[in-house]
Amino acid sequence: MSLLAQLTAAIGDGSIEVVDLTAPLSEDTPILKLPEPFGNTEHFSLREISRYDDRGPAWYWNDIVTGEHTGTHFDAPVHWITGRDGDDVSQVAPRRLIAPAVVLDVADRVAADPDFLLGIDDVLDWTKANGPLPEGGWLLYRTGWDARSGEQDAFLNADESGASHTPGISAECARWLAEETPILGLGVETVGTDAGGAPALDPPFPCHSFLLGAGKYGLTQLRNLDRLPARGAAVIASPLPIVGGSGSPARVLALVER
Repeated sequence: MSLLAQLTAAIGDGSIEVVDLTAPLSEDTPILKLPEPFGNTEHFSLREISRYDDRGPAWYWNDIVTGEHTGTHFDAPVHWITGRDGDDVSQVAPRRLIAPAVVLDVADRVAADPDFLLGIDDVLDWTKANGPLPEGGWLLYRTGWDARSGEQDAFLNADESGASHTPGISAECARWLAEETPILGLGVETVGTDAGGAPALDPPFPCHSFLLGAGKYGLTQLRNLDRLPARGAAVIASPLPIVGGSGSPARVLALVER
């Protein structure tokens, strides 16, 4: 039996489980809110074209309104100024959309401190217990924040001044992940790859700045990371190949041996 036949057979009999890491995309999907004078994206919405009526008696379809970075989505290098000469989302090589993944879980620490920032020592401690970060693979950062994804205010967790309090990664760790590790990219459960307090870090938004500047990728607003092992899963990330696009909503799946 060929390798592909073995794979499809294993998926069919359940010995490989397909876990959906994608949040449903609807008008209730939380979106990032930047302060003035910065521009903001729109909420996702459907605009009906026809629904079995005079506009189209036998079919139902819609136009969609959304931003590239709404819901579960893929960040391409060109999304950030440090990666401005890098790939847009249509130029990402297809083979790089299927990769091994590891899960670093700090949900217990985030429950006690929503502003928790992952440090280099935290990652090194994880590798001592679980092995090295995957060559050409994803680091999936589990914080438990997906439990909030059904409600905009809880998800952004902003205080009275408008400052968001969500977990992320320290500037030093972001630089190290970008420059010193073999990962392909970073996946998170929050609205973006950076912490809510990232505007105050040096540089601001360090995950975007360092990882995209290094030609690596981001996946955001993931869910069900608690259903993945610490290592051993494979991730399939499927953004739309938008020509000139800085990113795209994506269906993200994980394959897990059971």
